[in-house]
Amino acid sequence: MITLADLDVARIELQEKMGEIFSHHRSDRENLIPILQEIQEEFNYLPKEAIHETARYLNISESTIYGVATFYTQFKLTPQGRKVVRVCCGTACHVRGAARVLEELEKTLDIEAGETTDDLEYSLETVACLGSCALAPVVTVNDAVYGRMTPEKARQLLQK
Repeated sequence: MITLADLDVARIELQEKMGEIFSHHRSDRENLIPILQEIQEEFNYLPKEAIHETARYLNISESTIYGVATFYTQFKLTPQGRKVVRVCCGTACHVRGAARVLEELEKTLDIEAGETTDDLEYSLETVACLGSCALAPVVTVNDAVYGRMTPEKARQLLQK
């Protein structure tokens, strides 16, 4: 059970981390994207409280920040898994069975593309192209690239 004391500690930790992030940047609007990138790096997503603190620091509206954060796909507004699995759905991968690989990953993880497992271990995403067409179909797990995937190889990849 989460207590009020736990929430206070979490709030203090967030404010400390935000102070550290802000110390790297002047309070100019032009620093919004670099600040959001640092927040994303620190928390693995953009917490509401961090957006609120950023709006105060840069003296801009939260809606302006949300506009930027939702425009760029690199920014996530919900917690992401420790392992981000990306399935390439570009032409070469599509022709060579990416849809079947994606279907197997969705079934194995019990989530759909764009979702994160309840334990925050995995997020599953689709991308237009990973630039590894000769290895199609391609899946990445964080920064590791896995080519010539099949549904069976995808299931084994998650079991490692």
